[in-house]
Amino acid sequence: MNRLRRYLFREVDASSLAVFRMGFGLIMVVESLRYLFKFCIQCFWNDPPFLFKYWGFAWVHPLPAPGMDLLWIALGLLGVGITLGWRYRFCMVTFTLAFIYSFLQDQALYLNHFYLVILFAVLMCFVPANRYMALDARRRPEIASPRIPFWPIFLLGAQLEIVLIWAGLVKINPDWLNLEPLGMWLAVRSDMALVGPLFLQKWAVALGAYGVIALHLVGAPLLLFRRTRLPVLCIYASFHVLNHFVFNIGIFPWFTLFASLLLFDPDWPKQVFARLRRAWPIFRDEVFLPVAERFDPAHVPRPPAPALLVAGMAIWLLVQALFPMRHWFMPGDVAWNEAGHRFAWRMKLRDKDGQARFTLRDASGAEQRVSLPRFINRNQAEEMACKPDMLLQFAHHVAAVHRAEGDNPVGVYADVACRLNGRPPQRFIDPDVNLLEESRRFGAYPWVLPLTTPLPDPWLGGRLERAEVARGNE
Repeated sequence: MNRLRRYLFREVDASSLAVFRMGFGLIMVVESLRYLFKFCIQCFWNDPPFLFKYWGFAWVHPLPAPGMDLLWIALGLLGVGITLGWRYRFCMVTFTLAFIYSFLQDQALYLNHFYLVILFAVLMCFVPANRYMALDARRRPEIASPRIPFWPIFLLGAQLEIVLIWAGLVKINPDWLNLEPLGMWLAVRSDMALVGPLFLQKWAVALGAYGVIALHLVGAPLLLFRRTRLPVLCIYASFHVLNHFVFNIGIFPWFTLFASLLLFDPDWPKQVFARLRRAWPIFRDEVFLPVAERFDPAHVPRPPAPALLVAGMAIWLLVQALFPMRHWFMPGDVAWNEAGHRFAWRMKLRDKDGQARFTLRDASGAEQRVSLPRFINRNQAEEMACKPDMLLQFAHHVAAVHRAEGDNPVGVYADVACRLNGRPPQRFIDPDVNLLEESRRFGAYPWVLPLTTPLPDPWLGGRLERAEVARGNE
């Protein structure tokens, strides 16, 4: 334990953490601007009559218009404050709470990279990222220091390693190893310049499918070693740039690529700057030295309870490492029944869509078809179709609305057909189950039917037709 404490609390250069803080803030500013100018925020959170809630968070409701727009403006401004290191603790904590609040509004808008932002934002609330290259350090010299304990860099780097390794582990499944759905996704992009023709070649798709597993399971640990981290980072950079142009996956590639720099030497920004200064004299010492001269090099603030901090870090990382494997203890295929799919880094892993038809039955046995557009928008309907917990939420909501209108529904039934990774459509849930008699649970729902439809050979007939279906799902 003493050796671990010495390792975690040894003094290291603060410039790497400071640069990550600035990069985190800038990425959040860009993401806020993207949502404000590219998307209709009111269409996401204010227009739908019903929002799907995460388990235990039904009490979270959106701000009335234009409140959610103002919230995203505030997120951008807080990102600027984080970047500059201005009143960092206030900006970071406020940003984290506001971002979590936005995230919890609608389960239909779940994104893995938003979950990643939340995890890093929570950790950033506790790390001393404002002690160097920050306005707080100029405003409050008593907190300023060019050196920090190593534990903040270790904690953020360990969180990243867990994400990268799990992103590789989840791809070791029969469908992915049989090149689906990657084969479908690439086939519809075969018209891309330069690389497009390769997307129709089986060897190229296999190289991509198996290469991404190797990149995460082998490359991520190699980022920890000085001799291998730069070549691996270059491979990661090529991978993320290709992902950006081929797939629409938001800020995830840029966030993870920038976070990977935390695994380099803590003083890597100064090393890069020193090389630039030698190559181009226009780069001068003033970038770092005027700030450093104001600090006492011997002053490295220590946490008040190092044992408590180490215990907290251990618990956090253990939960992060174990929580994504919860589906191993649940019956069925997680890609089909959704039990343990979210918050498990199952990113860009499957192609799944379906259609759901709901029927309302009253005490007399009379039935009526439920009109989905009355209750939810198109995006919500598409996200709900093959997710049992959302189907269940919707059924209870429909019944509640009809009761408020004076009706007396005793049953809500759903007939759902879904297809996974190019398979033909298959019935998803038992149509004879009254969803009003079911409740939300942690784990697999027994009324979800098992996946029995085999995966078709992607290199035989019908491949392009299945690829066009994949295009429609994006």
